[in-house]
Amino acid sequence: LEISNLGEKDILVLRLDLTDRSSHEAATNSVLKHFGKIDVLINNGGRSQRSLFVDTNLDVYSAIMELNYLGTISLTKYVLNHMIQRRKGKIVTVSSVMGIMGAPLATGYCASKHALQGFFNSLRPELTDYPEISIINICPGPVQSKIIQNVFTENLGKSLENSGDQSHKMPTDRCARLTLVSVANDLKEAWVSDNPYLAVCYLWQYAPTWAWWLTNRMGRRRIQNFKSGL
Repeated sequence: LEISNLGEKDILVLRLDLTDRSSHEAATNSVLKHFGKIDVLINNGGRSQRSLFVDTNLDVYSAIMELNYLGTISLTKYVLNHMIQRRKGKIVTVSSVMGIMGAPLATGYCASKHALQGFFNSLRPELTDYPEISIINICPGPVQSKIIQNVFTENLGKSLENSGDQSHKMPTDRCARLTLVSVANDLKEAWVSDNPYLAVCYLWQYAPTWAWWLTNRMGRRRIQNFKSGL
């Protein structure tokens, strides 16, 4: 049993809405006022998607990008300004394996994660004058969480009727531990996933033609299951 030495002064919890970008500067300043510095920012807010593009309202795509992408880079901007002044810090973004591959029923979600990958991979070389500021992208595969219960669907007001079984997914604590190991070692990108999903990541990276063939095969079955309510 580990005994924590943390006291009340070591913990600060703030409510934050990633879509309310006008509040991000004040939230950052509140943290700085309390702790005096920010060593690590972990961008872990976002929503997934389960719907076919042809059935999905474009407002859903706007909302996905507003939350997953624009909200994340907005908060990053204010925290990064502080880290540049200190010349030190870590910006960790929980992307997804969907940021490096495509998947049916998640076109908007994949787009938002691809956007994050492109943004932070482009931001990293802008910070070459600050070698102690790390940009770290974490790409989890399927992980046990409530992300499925809260996905975007065809319309903004509609929730998913069946979230399905999650027992086959990586346990949450293992994902968190592997993420912390990646952050501690300043990995630029980490794929946090079990097989067979991890193997598919390697296919997309090194054998994309095979990956497209496999994704089409798996995608057809996934869409059939989705339409059947499974």
